[in-house]
Amino acid sequence: MSKQFSDLGIKESFLKSLVDLGINVPTDIQKKSIPILLNQNDDVVAVAKTGTGKTVAFGLPLLQLIQIENTEVQAIILAPTRELGQQIHANLVSLSSYRSNISIAVVCGGIPIKPQIERLKAPTQIVVATPGRLVDLIQRGKINLKHLKYLVLDEADEMVSALKKDLDAIIKEVPKSRRTFLFTATMSGAIKQLVQNYMSKHVVQVEVDMTRLGHQGIDHQYVVVKPIEKLEVLLHFLNSKEGQRGIIFCKTKAAVNKLAKNLAINKFSSGAIHGSLTQGIRDRIMEQFREGYIDILVATDLAARGIDVKEITYVVNYHLPDTYDAYVHRSGRTARAGAKGLSLTILQEEEVIDIGDFEQELGINFSVFKKANAQRIEENNTLLWAKKIFKTKPNRAVSEDLRGKVKTIFHHLTKDELIDKLLANHIVQTTKKIPKTEGVKKKK
Repeated sequence: MSKQFSDLGIKESFLKSLVDLGINVPTDIQKKSIPILLNQNDDVVAVAKTGTGKTVAFGLPLLQLIQIENTEVQAIILAPTRELGQQIHANLVSLSSYRSNISIAVVCGGIPIKPQIERLKAPTQIVVATPGRLVDLIQRGKINLKHLKYLVLDEADEMVSALKKDLDAIIKEVPKSRRTFLFTATMSGAIKQLVQNYMSKHVVQVEVDMTRLGHQGIDHQYVVVKPIEKLEVLLHFLNSKEGQRGIIFCKTKAAVNKLAKNLAINKFSSGAIHGSLTQGIRDRIMEQFREGYIDILVATDLAARGIDVKEITYVVNYHLPDTYDAYVHRSGRTARAGAKGLSLTILQEEEVIDIGDFEQELGINFSVFKKANAQRIEENNTLLWAKKIFKTKPNRAVSEDLRGKVKTIFHHLTKDELIDKLLANHIVQTTKKIPKTEGVKKKK
């Protein structure tokens, strides 16, 4: 018989919140972590892929361990991005809906600091923070961590690489007697070094079966393309997923901007996020994606941290990630909460050799995604052309005289006849362009 949350030591008030949230059966990482966090005094390192319920795994015990009568900051939860920090805060508030006497604040960068300083003047027991903003508050003397009992590092593998300086500064300010809970999707060399430097000698390591990563509902596939056809192959794939939500990952901000522009030109419901955008723009795009107003998100790795949308059915690696850790985080955006999903990687011929390394390192298996042939690509381009026409807003500046003359030309045609003529004209125009392109390439 499978364990329930009550068997793990979770109290009645939190069980009610879980029922309201539709969370009934603990995940593997929750089963292994919760009893240790609740009943032992050791530091804990928990390794599990994204989408396995890590927030609940540390959030429930933390809420239960907090001393209600103590109004000092007792717990800090660090997250690498504002998006993830806000998500963790929202989850903790939901989990504690029947314990309104627990005070939880979120302090993240990218927004004015003054309202956060005002918030911290009120009794606060748990603070969710991004490292940079927390360091700022410490330096201003606006937060007191001298009574801290618990330090949680979520998505720690990202923080030790990109935010290590801030993390070092924070750890110097917190009591050595605190317990540290480190949650990560990968056990990299940097994480092992962090554990050695900043956690106690008596560390309990909890790990779900990472060798089963490829069997957790994610279908890992790759497709090999020539540089000139990369965008068209992607557009064909996206057209086949119309109405479904997905994320496309690019290596650089410039690549995100360029691809997002091409998707907009082809009338895909999409948005883009990366570190150079203002926090307001990132928040608006993320909200549109979460609420389903846009179907496709184009993002860099760090900007996409904290995306927890259950209905993401596919992830596309438009560029092969540089590290195995990055692939784990990217693919983990899909197949969340027990669902299934596709992780498609678009490769050039010289990159195929790297697939074997990813398979061996991560314990996953890739299959080959069948690339659309030239005819299907051309048909897809025609469909995209038709969508552009359909979604084009009427030009009200066109004179009534000109509009009338055009109507006179077409007035005797049926709808089917007009479509046939438009298609024929489009195909002729497209065919004319091909020899010119090939001619330029031959001269090179």
